[in-house]
Amino acid sequence: MKIKPLADRVVIKKVEAEEKTASGIVLPGAAKEQPQVAEVVEVGPGGIVEGKEVVMELKVGDQVIFQKYAGTEVKLQGEEFTILKQSDVLAVLED
Repeated sequence: MKIKPLADRVVIKKVEAEEKTASGIVLPGAAKEQPQVAEVVEVGPGGIVEGKEVVMELKVGDQVIFQKYAGTEVKLQGEEFTILKQSDVLAVLED
C-alpha cells in the first residue's frame, strides 16, 4: 500500500535521533528529543489551495526540517509517517 498525499501536502519519515551526545554520552530513550529532521517520501500535486495556486517546491528524497508540532502521524504497514502541508516545512538540508 502507498500513501498519495493530496493538494499541498507531503509525506515525511522522521530521521532517527542520535543516541549519543557529541561528547559520547549515551542517552536513554526518554532523554532523546523527537527529531525535527525527516526525509520526504511522497509529494502532493499542488494546485489551487484555498483560492491560491501552490507550486510544490519539495521533491522525494529531500532532507527537511519541519515545525515541531506540525502534521498528522500515521502508521502504515509497521512504518511511521507524518503527513503535513508544504508550508510546515521550514528548510531543506543541502550537502
